[in-house]
Amino acid sequence: MPDPGPSPLWPSLPTAASHALTLPTAPVVPAAPESVPEVAPQGVPAPTPPPALERVLRGPSGLGTAGLSLVPRLEAPVPEKPTAPADPAEGRPIPGLYFHPVPEPDPARVAEVSRRIKEWAVDEVDLFPDDWEGQFDGFLVGRYMVACHPDAPTVDHLMVATRLMVAENAVDDCYCEDHGGSPVGLGGRLLLAHTALDPLHTTAAYQPQWAESLHADAPRRAYRSAMEYFVRQATPSQADRYRHDMARLHLGYLAEAAWAETDHLPEVWEYLAMRQFNNFRPCPTITDTVGGYELPADLHARPDMQRVLALAGNASTIVNDLYSYTKELDSPGRHLNLPVVLAERESLSEKDAYLKAIEVHNDLMRDFEAEAAALAAACPVPSVLRFLRGVAVWVDGNHHWHRTNTYRYSLPDFW
Repeated sequence: MPDPGPSPLWPSLPTAASHALTLPTAPVVPAAPESVPEVAPQGVPAPTPPPALERVLRGPSGLGTAGLSLVPRLEAPVPEKPTAPADPAEGRPIPGLYFHPVPEPDPARVAEVSRRIKEWAVDEVDLFPDDWEGQFDGFLVGRYMVACHPDAPTVDHLMVATRLMVAENAVDDCYCEDHGGSPVGLGGRLLLAHTALDPLHTTAAYQPQWAESLHADAPRRAYRSAMEYFVRQATPSQADRYRHDMARLHLGYLAEAAWAETDHLPEVWEYLAMRQFNNFRPCPTITDTVGGYELPADLHARPDMQRVLALAGNASTIVNDLYSYTKELDSPGRHLNLPVVLAERESLSEKDAYLKAIEVHNDLMRDFEAEAAALAAACPVPSVLRFLRGVAVWVDGNHHWHRTNTYRYSLPDFW
């Protein structure tokens, strides 16, 4: 897949703001400032970039570009006390959470992606019954994906990510969570669903039965269709990468289900290990496919790149734990999330456990940014730099969606 070069990252910028934004002539990722420790994987100090490279890595500046930076903020990114948003419907950020704001997603793209994904869900894969329509609409997946992939060259590229996101959530909801999910028998259901992503190669006599099974329920229909669209856009190595990350995700589902069946309360480190697999990683790992270029397989497989991706996925997933905290407390049974595990394992109050979970998130975010900056300096290949910036923007867009989706999320009354 050829690299089409950089595309405008935030097409929704107002005209006045766009005049203040000078886009670079090559994909860039900002490097860490001198005050950031030069930490490389396995404890190896990162090389200091020469001045020319440092200028390239610093990235664009101007109104609306704060969310594009890998550079950790030296000042607190949000006030310690919550402040009311200009529009209450937009929600408010978690006080003390380390994040980078992003410009508002392009409303025209949001509307078109929302229209197309609803059409796909209803007409192509028969994803949900009529009484789930409000929940589907309330997920605001179009807004989510446009915020996370502002460099997608076309709406078709955005739809690749959007279908996969919806399919993943259908599997989670219908197999694991509150729309008929259960830990009992989950392994068998996930295995059969995974064959929609990683096709079964069997004898001619049994191939038709497997193919028919892919239409048996909504999760498998969604996986099959979303993956068909994806492989048309992706290279073979990108498709194989995605299958690998989805296997990781399914392993995480199975670990959480096993704990539920045995009523096991994990240690905090055990919970974080599970969350490294049951997390958002499959989403940012396809940022190059959605952007219309490819990070070569050997560069994606680098240990330092794998660490960056793991930290990005872990930080993004703890964001979900924090914003969905009250939603999960209201659901039946004990729903594991980081504040709940911290409260029970470290004998903390609900408030103190929640505040400590914020600290865990912030540490993961700063580690992600330091490791990404070190990798950018050590391997200043254009596709690496663009991919790192894409992952960072995905992390920022993921927070933006969680913060602004007041249909799904509300904050606890701890401040």
